[in-house]
Amino acid sequence: MSESRGQQNYEEALGRFRDHGQERVFRFWDDLGGLQRQQLLDQASAVDLAALERAHDANSGCTGARPPKLETVPVVRLPAHGGDALAADRAFERGSQALADGRVAVLVVAGGQATRLGFDQPKGAYPVGPISERTLFEQQAQKIRGLRRRYERPLPWYIMTSDATDAATRALFAENDSFGLPAEDVIFFQQGMVQSLDFEGRMILERPDRIFENPNGHGGSLTALLSSGSLDDMERRGIDTVFYYQVDNPLIRIADPTYLGFHLEAEADMSCKVVQKRDPMEKVGVVARADGKIGVIEYTEIDDEHRFATDDKGELVFWAGSVAIHIFSTAFIRRVAENADELLPYHASAKRIPTIDEGGQPIQPTEPNGHKLERFVFDALAAARSVCIVEGDRNLEYSPIKNAEGTDSPTSARRDLIAVYRSWLDAAGIELPKNGAAIEIDHSRVDGPDEARQLGIQRCAEAGDTIRVQAGESA
Repeated sequence: MSESRGQQNYEEALGRFRDHGQERVFRFWDDLGGLQRQQLLDQASAVDLAALERAHDANSGCTGARPPKLETVPVVRLPAHGGDALAADRAFERGSQALADGRVAVLVVAGGQATRLGFDQPKGAYPVGPISERTLFEQQAQKIRGLRRRYERPLPWYIMTSDATDAATRALFAENDSFGLPAEDVIFFQQGMVQSLDFEGRMILERPDRIFENPNGHGGSLTALLSSGSLDDMERRGIDTVFYYQVDNPLIRIADPTYLGFHLEAEADMSCKVVQKRDPMEKVGVVARADGKIGVIEYTEIDDEHRFATDDKGELVFWAGSVAIHIFSTAFIRRVAENADELLPYHASAKRIPTIDEGGQPIQPTEPNGHKLERFVFDALAAARSVCIVEGDRNLEYSPIKNAEGTDSPTSARRDLIAVYRSWLDAAGIELPKNGAAIEIDHSRVDGPDEARQLGIQRCAEAGDTIRVQAGESA
C-alpha cells in the first residue's frame, strides 16, 4: 500500500474512532512501523464501534437494581420423578425418526483452553478415557459414529473453535483422520472476538499496535454459525434441528432422541435440558421466569430468598439447573443471529486485562481494570415463541471437567464414566468387573444398556476392544 493511501486510511479510521470517543487507540501511531500500523488499521476496521457503545451504556447503569421476581417454569420430568413414561417413549420415536430422516446436526462449543487443568491445549484434546486416555473429542466422535451407524444417516458435527484453539483443533483432527468420521461431515468454524473496555468505556490496548480482544462468549456460536456460512450449509443439507452442547462434558448424551422428540412435539424454537441441583450453592444457573421472561438465572445473580426457597416437601423450588445442553431450530438461530444486538446483548464482567502504560510498556493489573464482554446463548430463550424444558439424569448425563481437583474435575468425570459403564453392563446382564476396576467402552459400538445387551455376551472379556477392563483386574 502506498504511503499516501495508508495515511488516508489512518485519517479515516481516526475520524471514525474520534466520533465514538475512541481515538486513544491510535495514541502510539507515530511510534509504530509500517507493518504495525497496518495491523492496527486492519484490526480497527473490524470494530463495531456503535455496538461497543451500546454495550457500555447497557452495562454501566445502576448496580443496585432490585432482584427480579422469579417464577418456576414447567419441566418435562423424568419418569423416575413422576414424568409420563409413555410420553417419553413417544418422544423417543419422534426423535429417532428425525435422526433417521437426516434432519439433525450436532454443534459443540469448543473454544476454551484447559489452562485451569494445567493443560495448554484445547479442552477438547483433554484425555478422559479411564484406560485409553482417549480425548474428549475422540470420545464424542465415537458417539456420533454410533448414531450414524444406528440411524444409517449422516450426522454432521459443527465444531466452534476460538482464535486460541482453532489451529490446534484442526491439526488434532487432521492427525487422527477426523476420528473415523467423514471429513466433509466435520465442519469447523470460529467464534468472533470482541474488544474489552475500561470502566470509562474506552477500548484497551494490549500493545501499542493491538487492541485487546476476547472471545465473544457461547452466545457467539449463533452469530458465528450465520457469519461463517455454517447455517447455510446446514440448511443445504436439509437440517432443521441443531443439538448444542459444550465440549467439557464426557457424559453428554449427544443428539438424545427422547430430548429431540420432546423438542419437536412442542414445536419449540429452543429447548433446555436441566438437572436437579445438588444443593442451593451449586454453581449452575437455574431455568426460571425472571420478571415474566424465561431465561437462565446465573448462580451469581440469584438472591438468597430464591436460592434457598423450598416447597412443602423440603425440596428446592428452583431446582432446575441449566447444563448448557440445548436444541434449536435452524430458523430460530437465523432470526436470533440476524438480530443479535437486540436478542443477544453483551454482558460485562470486571476482569484484570493485560494492557500497557502511557509509555507503551506492558502492565499486568493486580485488580480489575476493565470489562470483558460476552454474549450468553441462553439469552435467546426470551426471544423463543415456544420453549421446552426437559429433565435429564445428572448421574448418566452430566459430569463436566472444569476444575483441576475435587468436584467437576478429571477424577470425578472418570469416576462417573465408570459408574455409567457399570450400570450399562449390569442392566445388560454382563458380569461386572471387581469394584475399583477401571472400565472403558467404545461408544461407537455400545452407547447404552440396550446395545450392551445386543452383544450377547456374559463377560467383558468376550467383547474384545469394545469393553476394556483395567489390566490386572478380573472381568
